[in-house]
Amino acid sequence: MDNVVFEGIAFLVAAVLAPTLFKQLGFGTAVGYLFAGILIGPYGLRVFDDAESVMDVAQLGVVLLLFVIGLDTRLSRLVAMRRDILVVGNGQVWLTTLALGVVAWAFGLSLSAVVIVGFAFALSGTAIALQLLDERGDMSRPYGQKSFAVLLTQDMLTVPMLALIPLFLIGTESISRTGTALGDTALALGVVAGIVLIGRYVLDHVFRFLAAAGAREVMTAAALLVVIFSSMAADFAGLSMALGAFLAGVMLAGSSYRHQLRADVEPFRGLLLALFFMSIGMLINLPEVWSNLGLVLLLLAAYLAIKVFVATLVAHFSGSSWPESLRSGLLLCAAGEFAFVLVPLIAGQGLIDAATTNTLIALAALSMVASPPLAVMAERWIRKLEHREQAPEEDFSGARGSALVIGFGRFGQIASQLLLAEGIETTLIDSRPERIRAAARFGFKVYYGHGLNLDMLRAAGAEEAKLIMVCIDDPAEALAMVKMIRSAFPEVKLHARALDRGHSLALTKAGVDYQIRETLESALTAGRHMLEALGISHEQARQTEHDVRRRDAQRLERQCYEGMDAGTDFLHSNLQPEPLKAPDHPAKPINPEADEILQQEDREADAKAN
Repeated sequence: MDNVVFEGIAFLVAAVLAPTLFKQLGFGTAVGYLFAGILIGPYGLRVFDDAESVMDVAQLGVVLLLFVIGLDTRLSRLVAMRRDILVVGNGQVWLTTLALGVVAWAFGLSLSAVVIVGFAFALSGTAIALQLLDERGDMSRPYGQKSFAVLLTQDMLTVPMLALIPLFLIGTESISRTGTALGDTALALGVVAGIVLIGRYVLDHVFRFLAAAGAREVMTAAALLVVIFSSMAADFAGLSMALGAFLAGVMLAGSSYRHQLRADVEPFRGLLLALFFMSIGMLINLPEVWSNLGLVLLLLAAYLAIKVFVATLVAHFSGSSWPESLRSGLLLCAAGEFAFVLVPLIAGQGLIDAATTNTLIALAALSMVASPPLAVMAERWIRKLEHREQAPEEDFSGARGSALVIGFGRFGQIASQLLLAEGIETTLIDSRPERIRAAARFGFKVYYGHGLNLDMLRAAGAEEAKLIMVCIDDPAEALAMVKMIRSAFPEVKLHARALDRGHSLALTKAGVDYQIRETLESALTAGRHMLEALGISHEQARQTEHDVRRRDAQRLERQCYEGMDAGTDFLHSNLQPEPLKAPDHPAKPINPEADEILQQEDREADAKAN
């Protein structure tokens, strides 16, 4: 078999199995890709012998990732991030550079090497951080936005740093694009301006012309060309390739073709990003790491601790809470891709020896391997810290009422309005501090507590309450809550919100007096209005709604005794209908109130007919 084909198959197999396994273990897909790279790399099964050449191709994954993020980032958002860029981003980079430089100086590196190594390792792994944010869905959260601002700052700071590196090295004219720092800066600014102008005034017209051809593959090829040319232009000017792609994406964020462009590059982004993570794993020299295991682990622990400490402090003193700051610090603790550029560069100039070079490369790669599981494992502790910091006291001294509503989300808020409208004393309980604070702004007194805490329920007056309504979002937690309440307070009327039909049946069997699926009434009302919009009279639409409601209740009764597959003959189907038959068992109505409504509607319909 051709070697390229074999490598491709090995890559795809690893890209399928490793992230799936590590995702199931709770470490995230990035760690799976990193370990897959170690396994199939030159120090593992040797499927790939040249890790650096793989990384050259894999860098496109990071480039495409930043382009996609740029498509979702409008200029107004960048303006809003200016404080985070200037304060948080610069503070994190330069304070970390100083701290790491002190450590490098203690190990005997020269001043030039100290500055360059400190800066290189102060930067963070863009792909690692953004992958974690994407998996968590936290890009829009305050710590996610602040972390992104830091990553963007780091990419922008590579420009002046690359211009200053010749001052620390001798005989490195190849670093400079023009021969002078001023010329390099002018070139970089000119390229940025060119990307901005072309993206703003030219590309939208180009994509409109290409879209007229109607060929999907043409748009895909054009999207890839935009990414590659913008990143190559940035690289030519000494900028980060990822920064160039990001700028191109930002300029296209307002384009009519933004969503199409994202869909076109998304498959390539995913596979190339997987290859990038694997290439990092391939760079880890296992024999070298093993021979210096103690030193490498000590350096790794110290490196991660310094980066987490500095980033957390900077984020906190810029206004973030301690939990959010710690999340940001853990997200930014991995070394950046720039380390793999600068370390070989200074090694080639003789500023560090081969052993130090291997140790630093291993340190950078291992930090990328270690940071995702570290962030995942620390998340539970962070949530406890967040809970202690935000949770109000469980004080039910003012709680009283004949009704107890557990869960003050979108469902509980509406349901409780009827009780409050009738002047019924109602105790509202929720376990989310931010929701309690939001409710207070609108004049509601919501008590903090968790519905699975029996002592809390007693303190809130559950023993004296006439009715308890469970309105929480989590179906499994709601079911456990219903079972506990029914066991502890057998006389109370117990009502519950159900997520779906299966949840309705489970709640019924658990002993609720009344349950309702959260979408039932809204769906029936929407269906009736659709009939009226299609020309059906209001009276006929009401009768049809009544028929569907009755059939649904009868089907639910049968399912309660015969299982989820029972009662399909009560459904109106677009296939040939079967005749209805009565339930095999006499059934107690699951919702007595709903049954009474149906009977009343029957009486009204009969009266009108007569």
